Amino acid sequence: MTESGTPDPLLTGLMRPEAYPHPVSSIQLIETHISWVFLTGTYAYKIKKPVNFGFLDFSTLERRQRFCLEEVRLNRRLAPEVYLDTVAITGSPRAPRIEGDGPEFEYAVKMRQFPADALLADLAASQRLTTANIDALAQLLAEFHRSISRNTVLDSYGSVTDIRSATLQNFAQIQAALATEHRSSLDQLAELAQRDHARLDTVFRNRKKDGFVRECHGDLHLANIALIDGKPVPFDAIEFNPALRWIDVISELAFLAMDLEARGLPQLAARLVNGYLSITGDYAGMVLWNYYRRYRAMVRAKIAALTWESSAGTAAKNALLGDFKRYVDYASSLEADQPPRLVLMHGVSGSGKTHIAQRLAEEMNAVMIRSDVERKRIAARDYIAPARLYLPELTRTTYTRLNELAEPILKAGHSVILDATFLEREFRDAAKWMADQTGALFTIVSADAPPEVLRERILARRKTGLDPSDADLDVLEMQLRSRKPLGEDEQAFVVEYGPDSAPPGLADIIRAIR
Repeated sequence: MTESGTPDPLLTGLMRPEAYPHPVSSIQLIETHISWVFLTGTYAYKIKKPVNFGFLDFSTLERRQRFCLEEVRLNRRLAPEVYLDTVAITGSPRAPRIEGDGPEFEYAVKMRQFPADALLADLAASQRLTTANIDALAQLLAEFHRSISRNTVLDSYGSVTDIRSATLQNFAQIQAALATEHRSSLDQLAELAQRDHARLDTVFRNRKKDGFVRECHGDLHLANIALIDGKPVPFDAIEFNPALRWIDVISELAFLAMDLEARGLPQLAARLVNGYLSITGDYAGMVLWNYYRRYRAMVRAKIAALTWESSAGTAAKNALLGDFKRYVDYASSLEADQPPRLVLMHGVSGSGKTHIAQRLAEEMNAVMIRSDVERKRIAARDYIAPARLYLPELTRTTYTRLNELAEPILKAGHSVILDATFLEREFRDAAKWMADQTGALFTIVSADAPPEVLRERILARRKTGLDPSDADLDVLEMQLRSRKPLGEDEQAFVVEYGPDSAPPGLADIIRAIR
């Protein structure tokens, strides 16, 4: 018998090629704390262990069948090419047949097998995860979150009670599974979670009321995403507990960002977050950013602890303990040790502001908010014609909106980069006042280039049609005629990025900012 009580003969039987209805090149068994997965070359078969951990219950055959069907339904949303069907296992544990004749005694999820080295976790470990992969993932996740079912105020999932219960359950399950020298850190994190709930209660309630609790993937980390035919394909969504997938979309984003950061890839995490936020506009969710990153780190620590408990072999146990420690240390590191910073980009269209802003955001782990994107979002909301995008009234509304989005993020302790021209002194003053009110440090990064270079960039940008900016040569000429130098009293906050000397490198700009 296995530790879970399932007969060994079934596992042995499914290691034989004759158990399958198709040619088998080789058979490999992968075991997790809740399932067995048999890889046969062309197809993979996932069988649920008859276990009951409280947060999941596969203890009966009826439950395992039901959750196999649910797993296929949920995962076809993001990976229809992978999830094929729920199939019966017939015969007997000693002589099982996948999709055979006769009464079924077990069920499996049938999937199309993909290469083991296609997982984004492996790409990250071997430094093969690219910015293009991250950009595609941000786009995919944003579109997925916009398309999935939304909760209502009357639905039970996503309530403050649910959120608190899921968070504290992590600590209880870790303590039950693993005695560790990290008990002090775990106790501190549990106390911090309790304090966060008292502070963020209204935010949680408003997020649910405003429709941000949706039927998400639920377990979206790098080991659950494969690169198939050049595109990221998430798989293994949570089917066993609806409360764990009916969650705030920002919690799902935090899971991926946390995983990247814990693996030593904070620049890719920042790129993912800013790509996602630019598409969705959900900057308000960043108020919960530290809370959900800590929560997600403790989910992974819990999985490491539960897997450690049932694993065999010193090497495997030591690796799991290393994972456990990494996630606990990461969660403990998220308390801000310095004030946030507000960075204003300054310069006419085509001066390179957005390019340097994106690089700064990735290096500083800052939230980047673009006026070009928000201007269009406002225009779409208010049915404003494209010809009116750069009229003074909409420009004023756009700058006001930038500050409205940035202020709660700064108050939550996160740095913000506002990517706009900021040619008018009144808009810079309003942003400086906001920085002072939130306790944020303040910097202006002023970019420039020769007029002929600016014009070339505008024409090239308009030709590709890939940039959100609609500024054309007429807009540029108007900016060049009307711009005024920064005030003498602003110079203490300015970092120049211009044509008078060789442009500083990114490291030079960051040193100057700090």
